[in-house]
Amino acid sequence: MSRLTTRRELLALASAGLVAGRAGLGWGAGAAVRPGVVGTAVLAAEGVDEAAAGRAMELAVGRALGVERAVDGLRRLLAPSDTVGIKANCLGAPRLSPRVALVEALVELIAAAGVARSRILVFDRSSRELERAGFSIRRSGGRYLCYGTDNQWDREPSVSGSIGSCFAREVSTTCSALVSFGVVKDHDLAGVSAGLKNFYGVIHNPNKYHDHNCNPYVADVLRHPYVGGKLRLTVLDGVVAQCDGGPAFAARGSFPLGLVAASTDPVAADLWAWQVLDAERSRRGLPRLAEAGREPAFIATAAGYGLGVGDPAKLRVVAA
Repeated sequence: MSRLTTRRELLALASAGLVAGRAGLGWGAGAAVRPGVVGTAVLAAEGVDEAAAGRAMELAVGRALGVERAVDGLRRLLAPSDTVGIKANCLGAPRLSPRVALVEALVELIAAAGVARSRILVFDRSSRELERAGFSIRRSGGRYLCYGTDNQWDREPSVSGSIGSCFAREVSTTCSALVSFGVVKDHDLAGVSAGLKNFYGVIHNPNKYHDHNCNPYVADVLRHPYVGGKLRLTVLDGVVAQCDGGPAFAARGSFPLGLVAASTDPVAADLWAWQVLDAERSRRGLPRLAEAGREPAFIATAAGYGLGVGDPAKLRVVAA
């Protein structure tokens, strides 16, 4: 018989600070959490080399955390004992995935914050998709580890709200801290696929959870202790974004946004992405996502769970 996480077990996890509940996500005491704040930095598509990526990541993360040096803020989010999993979204490879240079810039900051390179893992749902996006698969050695979950799920499912799924071992067991590294793009069902829906890649049955614009399912994945209880940071590659035709790459909907964004508030990060996509759709004469029947209602649901800020009036973008 499949074993589901019981209410008693969830309460025990909550008392240990591992469940994302109405009090917020499972960040450690003293973490540099800034609800509603999204930090951005300019990065043109034609200039994404290692140096430019490093500068943009430093600025975006520093602005998100409200610090002069990003590494100082990351030391408040991460402990040397953490194993940090950076969940990339490489579905749109090679043209609409997090750029290797940007991911590696974040890796360098995390390493500088005191986390051993052997405890930094870049992962996605498959090694093949990572390779298509330009990453090298590595299970030991090097600047960081990098591999796909490759259908290595927990043997038994657990429940969070309306979902019942087997989770990838990388989030259930291996990693004690998570970063969502997504892209800024639309989704033909969810409306937005940025930082939150990225975590559909850590459950074995995401195909079951696309009704009603993926609401409340995206929010329910986020509030599971394996995800929300470990999530520290969201980073979005918006160097090139896509406002129509997603989630796979569609040239007709892509546009040069030229931004990198970061936030300790995963809901605010998706809210920002939604605004960016709607602005471009309006500029093109396309209906906004809600008008097109693709409102990302899971953002409001996640905010209602207490997982972040979903009110546009409370969103603050720090660009300089």
